[in-house]
Amino acid sequence: MHVLVVHNRYSSAQPSGENRVVDEEVGLLRAAGHRVEVFERRSDDIATRSLLGKAAVPLLVPWNPAVRAELAARLRAERPDVVHVHNVFPLLSPAVLAACADAGVPAVATLHNYTQVCPPGTLQRDGRTCTECVGSAAALPAVRHGCYRNSRLATVPLAVSLSVNRRRWWSGVERFFCVSATQRDVLVRAGMPPGRLAVKHNFVPDPGARRADTGEHLLYLGRLAEPKGIRLLMAAWDEIAAAGGVGVPLVVAGAGPLERRVTAWAAGRDDVRYVGLLDPAESRRAVARSVAVVAPSMALETFGLVVAEGMAAGVPAVAAGHGAFVELVEDGVTGLLHRPGDAASLADRIRRITAEPTRNGEMGRAARRRYEQHFSPSVGLERLVEGYRTAIAGRSALARGGDTRTSRGDGDSR
Repeated sequence: MHVLVVHNRYSSAQPSGENRVVDEEVGLLRAAGHRVEVFERRSDDIATRSLLGKAAVPLLVPWNPAVRAELAARLRAERPDVVHVHNVFPLLSPAVLAACADAGVPAVATLHNYTQVCPPGTLQRDGRTCTECVGSAAALPAVRHGCYRNSRLATVPLAVSLSVNRRRWWSGVERFFCVSATQRDVLVRAGMPPGRLAVKHNFVPDPGARRADTGEHLLYLGRLAEPKGIRLLMAAWDEIAAAGGVGVPLVVAGAGPLERRVTAWAAGRDDVRYVGLLDPAESRRAVARSVAVVAPSMALETFGLVVAEGMAAGVPAVAAGHGAFVELVEDGVTGLLHRPGDAASLADRIRRITAEPTRNGEMGRAARRRYEQHFSPSVGLERLVEGYRTAIAGRSALARGGDTRTSRGDGDSR
């Protein structure tokens, strides 16, 4: 199969699970013998633009005509079987869908977040779940609240793009990949066409090594930002420390807007180690040495890569009991779920998962079995190619005069 992957890469200054997913899927497809090429823009390149060029970036968010022309020309010249769209913000824009239509090439899109129904894509405001824009054609609440970067002005391009391109997304994409059933349910309730929404979990490469014993630390691996729950974890850990600790340290790995606060909090402590950004090999080693990975996100996560990475290494998780985590973690079997936003509940689950090594080992082995069944590369490849074939068949049927896209069942690949 000939696939063209379309992606706007996130800034290299921040760890991006989405960039990793794209790169790993490209590698997976190529290893299976498919021809895969990439059409991309990089957010890092914004810094090299002139002042005028930087000022023009918000205008490109809803629509970038140059991208439409460039991509359409490439599609006509190369004739891929399918285009796989990932992130289009801020430099690509939904103009990529018009380019696919211009060239008559079917498109699929992975929905890594909630940008189809929420301008910043998080379904969160002021540390709480927010669905004010879900089902709203204009997304005016997001502008009023300044949901993107706490700025009304910065939110405007995202709200405009959501409003003017809503139907283009829904009509221009043959198959949407939701990365969890939880995400799919939210989008169906928001009015997205259920027949084109398929569940395709992100896969995780097999790390090759699994946890050999009960582990030597607890691990937070992710972005140091409020929505990810790092401040909540700090509060829970302080409660644990005040009561005498749990016998193993907490390792915090990552970068983000709360990095200074985390650095200051960890300084001079024996029970906390802040190690900054880790490269992929270091991350795998840190996961494999963990008693548990901790994912205390305040946001309704669409997936949870660190949880799946823990499963691959035979490591259980302590995660917030909402969003996709309730789908990834079977409470008491492959890990423990805590009450979202509740530091005392998080502290209790951390104590429990460290207090019983035998039970922890059983959960780790169950987590590995769940990984093999749902999140391994072989399963990921099967779901990916199945989605491509469905999109190609749908476009072929449309070309013959019959649109069957809304009659394929509910599209749920669970």
